[in-house]
Amino acid sequence: MRHIISILLQNEAGALARVAGMFSARGYNIESLTVAPTHDDTVSRLTLVTTGSDAVIEQIIKQSRKLIDVVEITDLTSREHLESELLMLKVEVNAASSRQVVECARRHRAQILDETEATRTVQLTGTGVEVNGFLAEVSGIARVLELVRSGTAALERGNAVLAPPA
Repeated sequence: MRHIISILLQNEAGALARVAGMFSARGYNIESLTVAPTHDDTVSRLTLVTTGSDAVIEQIIKQSRKLIDVVEITDLTSREHLESELLMLKVEVNAASSRQVVECARRHRAQILDETEATRTVQLTGTGVEVNGFLAEVSGIARVLELVRSGTAALERGNAVLAPPA
């Protein structure tokens, strides 16, 4: 099963490497990884997507809590949450496909960031399912030249906040 794990960790050199190393050493695959400082410059938020049974995820969380850099950790999967990815993609267009790419972008609430005679650069934010749907549709219209995805960012809905223990 797909799990979204959110980790607050000390914003220090090597902290990300220690978390990733723990996953690697135990043979866990990270499908998506997003990390950046929070509103508190001393803390970064790491959001990762992985797959595994509930027992495996529980073990991952227990082992992660033992890492000195981990301030707090939670599995957002079983909680009401919001998630989003950023996709930027460049496609090759011709006279016929140019209009179709623009129409596809509009249907998916994407933005055209750059236009040349032969290319369009498009940006889309949405869930992984939405990003995959857009990619499938646009790749049927125009040849994908280059793409980059940010990975999943996620927050729990409502008043709940992932914060360091008091």
